[in-house]
Amino acid sequence: MQQGQVNPGLAALSVLGGMATLGLTDNFVPYISERGSLWQFHMLRSVMAMVVLLALVMVWGGRLWPRRFWAVAGRSMFQGGAMLIYFGCLSVLPIGVVVAGLFTSPLFVVLISIVFQGKHVGPVRWAAVVIGFVGALMVIRPDPSDLDPVAFLPIVAGLLYAIGAVATRAWCEGESTLTLTAGFFVMLGIFGAVGVLLVNGSGAPTGHSGFVLRNWGPLDGPMLFWFAVQAVGSLIGIGLIFRGYQLGEASHVAVFEYSLLVFASFWAFVLWGQGVPPLALMGMALIAVAGAVIGLRSDTPVAAGRVPE
Repeated sequence: MQQGQVNPGLAALSVLGGMATLGLTDNFVPYISERGSLWQFHMLRSVMAMVVLLALVMVWGGRLWPRRFWAVAGRSMFQGGAMLIYFGCLSVLPIGVVVAGLFTSPLFVVLISIVFQGKHVGPVRWAAVVIGFVGALMVIRPDPSDLDPVAFLPIVAGLLYAIGAVATRAWCEGESTLTLTAGFFVMLGIFGAVGVLLVNGSGAPTGHSGFVLRNWGPLDGPMLFWFAVQAVGSLIGIGLIFRGYQLGEASHVAVFEYSLLVFASFWAFVLWGQGVPPLALMGMALIAVAGAVIGLRSDTPVAAGRVPE
């Protein structure tokens, strides 16, 4: 990007718009999880998203097929796995907890770069990692007397997303944004199709708790509408975020991704009456500060963990 193209203000607005879109559409997942299936959702949403991507390529051009197939497939597997856990958790956990867990990904990126890539990290980023994980514990508030492993799954999603982020830089240099986005949706579609075929949904409970355990749900007008809202909303949000990265310096733009914590929690309160306890709010703030410090101090900028969606 040429220097004259840099527009920090517009870049920030674009990312904020993308995060506001994703924060709203993610809060529509309960409309799907009440009767639908996680696997059905990902399979059909991916089909819809790919139709839109193919239409965009036909109109404006571009490349969907990867230059290095297995590199893109490996990267997509980790990021697709992260989103599989993320959306599964949205049916049983407050959205603020799920988003905060996913946003631990920059902390894991630092640890991966140290352990597996031999990179040197100074005391500031080490402190940020510690602060970020303390914030994560404040959000999930694990109770030793009543420990629920599900509460830790969003952090597992953050780990998988971090691996995918490292793979993006290490394996997928030269691949286009369209290619990486298409690879991501194709992988999620494959995950969904496998789940539809292998999951035995006969004993799945009704309501939101059966979202992951059902293999298929009713495919009526309202369900198709919410699938389409998710597919289009995801692409709009991703497009705005990518545009933000084109208009601004990545290390500064990544900081605004943490606005999703605010947007998601706000819409959860408006739509579902989900409040955020003060301790969890403090934890979210610590995660955001830690991620912002890591992004600004890193030679290679670290995104917050929500692209693609």
